[in-house]
Formats: sequence, C-alpha cells, structure tokens
Amino acid sequence: MGDGEHYDRLIAWNRELTQVHDRLRQLLRIARDSTRSERDAARRELLLHCHGFCLALRGHHESEDTGLFPEISARHPELGRVIDTLRQDHDIVASLLGEFEQALTRADSAEQVARRLDGIAAIMESHFRYEERQLLGVLATLQLDRDPERLLGPLSAE
Repeated sequence: MGDGEHYDRLIAWNRELTQVHDRLRQLLRIARDSTRSERDAARRELLLHCHGFCLALRGHHESEDTGLFPEISARHPELGRVIDTLRQDHDIVASLLGEFEQALTRADSAEQVARRLDGIAAIMESHFRYEERQLLGVLATLQLDRDPERLLGPLSAE
C-alpha cells in the first residue's frame, strides 16, 4: 500500500513495535547460533544470518527515525528528550553494526564475531526495553493512517 492508501484496520502501534522487536530478537538468536556452528558451510551461514540481522535492525531504526519518531514528536513534544535518547542509541547501534560487518568482512574468528554480536545484543536489548517503557503507552493511543513498514521497518506485520 502506498502512503495515500487507506488502512482498513485499526493499528495497535504498541503491539506492532513489540512484534518488530521480537522478530529482531529472533533474528539475533539465529545469527548468534550460526557463530557456534562447526559445519563446513558455517561461514556462509554466519554471513547470511548476520547480514540479514544487520539489515533488519538498521531498517527498523531508520524507519523509526524518519517515520515514527517525527509522528510522536508532533503529537507529544514532551517526549523530545526520550526521542533524542533513542536516536542517540540508534547512532551507537549503527556504529557497532558497522564494526561488526567489518569483522565479518575481515573474516575474524567465530569467537570474535560472537563477542561483537553479544555487545550489539546487550545494547539492543537495553534500547528496546527503554523504548518500550517510554513509548508503549503513547503508541497504544496513537492513531495514524500509515503503512507500518514506513514507521517500523520491513519486519512490521501487515
């Protein structure tokens, strides 16, 4: 659906956000599991899973920065500091993802890659919990006639 099309369901944005976070957690688990494999094809699987996870997380944060956060800021200016903090977290995660992808490109050991992934996981989980604590109540009342993918990224449910 394009931006101008009408959505014929009431979107529970709080539920959409938690579902996207759960999907990203699942992708992270798959990527982490691929670092523990001893099979010959493990390196290819590691690259596939980790790049998929990186793309999904980056897409989610970019969609929030350009779609969801401006909508929240317009309706709830009192959340300006929260949104600023979340955007700063996105910058930190983007930097960590870049370093992680460089480690994959350099063909660092599976143990080194796993440690980097664990660092991303810790920051990501802290970020998700903060975001959910701060925004789920607001999102439960948010009424927007918008495509969830534009606001939350490619993992949103439709």
